Amino acid sequence: QVQLVESGGGLVQAGGSLRLSCAASGRTFSSNAMAWFRQAPGKERDVVAAISRSGGSTYYADSVKGRFSISRDNAKNTVYLQMNSLKPEDTAIYYCAAAATRRVVVPTTEYDYWGQGTQVTVSS
Repeated sequence: QVQLVESGGGLVQAGGSLRLSCAASGRTFSSNAMAWFRQAPGKERDVVAAISRSGGSTYYADSVKGRFSISRDNAKNTVYLQMNSLKPEDTAIYYCAAAATRRVVVPTTEYDYWGQGTQVTVSS
């Protein structure tokens, strides 16, 4: 069992930065691939970035490439999402998720554990 708690969301102006954190409980964190998803009102939940168990492989959605960076610290049971050059279209609830696999996975259905989400609002 893995429990996930996100933090770091908030209101920021376009062009600004935020860093999201996801703290995981349980001894299996280092066994899980991790990802950040987001869901805007009226839209589906989509993957933003994903990272393998070791941190050696990553995936980014085209819309965030070059602006967002995912990383993890297995000693601290934490995964991060550094978001730079934020745009109003990045406004959404951001969710952390864990998958019982070592490799990078993208589909929502691959993820077994989810956090409660943190709101990110980017003003123009």
